[in-house]
Amino acid sequence: MELRDAVVLVTGASSGIGREVSLALAGAGARLLLAGRAGAALEAVARRTGGTALVADLATVDGARRLAAVALATGPVDAVVLNAGAGWRGPLAAMTPEQVDRLLRLNLQAPIELTRALLPGMLRRGRGHVLAVASIAGVLGVGQESVYAAGKAGLVGFADSLRYELAGTGVDVTVVIPGVVRTAFFDRRGQPYHRARPRPVRPERVARAIRRALSSGAAEVIVPRWLGLPVRLRALAPGLYRRLARRFG
Repeated sequence: MELRDAVVLVTGASSGIGREVSLALAGAGARLLLAGRAGAALEAVARRTGGTALVADLATVDGARRLAAVALATGPVDAVVLNAGAGWRGPLAAMTPEQVDRLLRLNLQAPIELTRALLPGMLRRGRGHVLAVASIAGVLGVGQESVYAAGKAGLVGFADSLRYELAGTGVDVTVVIPGVVRTAFFDRRGQPYHRARPRPVRPERVARAIRRALSSGAAEVIVPRWLGLPVRLRALAPGLYRRLARRFG
């Protein structure tokens, strides 16, 4: 996709990866629709990028449908970066039903609903791009993050399946799989990140990878790239991978 003058909807644009993606895409000349819950922070990103702020809560039942309607009312949407998400760490039995519902709605259901609403226009024009920001947790699994990992695993499966469905239509589908990223995500999930490895990467690094993927149409991007090694090991030798994971975490 040629990013200059392309209309790109970015969810979770007020902070973290979404904010840095918005800045990177604005630098490439894209016209941005910026979605997020934090109105003041979102407006600050809109001022820096020249984008349009669309306040939306994708954790609500009809949040994705409302956002799609508002975005499409501005005109055709060429690409969407499905970045909004949230985490939760702790024992599964300690989660409330409301926490489970919110996590799955925000991390999986809202991206599906938003894509479903935006896709018909892309198909009519014969071009477009759907980019989903998943997580290494959704590929490898992480203890005490089972619901978060389930939502991100579902997002990976959704993106892969949609890519096969849309082959030859002119609409590309990318899944970006970050490892640990230095954002406020860990403060919001309830527990800070305390492991020595993998070391957190800066959100600007993920944003650059997303910008390249939108331009190239890459199917899958892992950030940092070395995390592709445990992904491949799990695929080729799952028993060995699980033994190593139990030993080293």
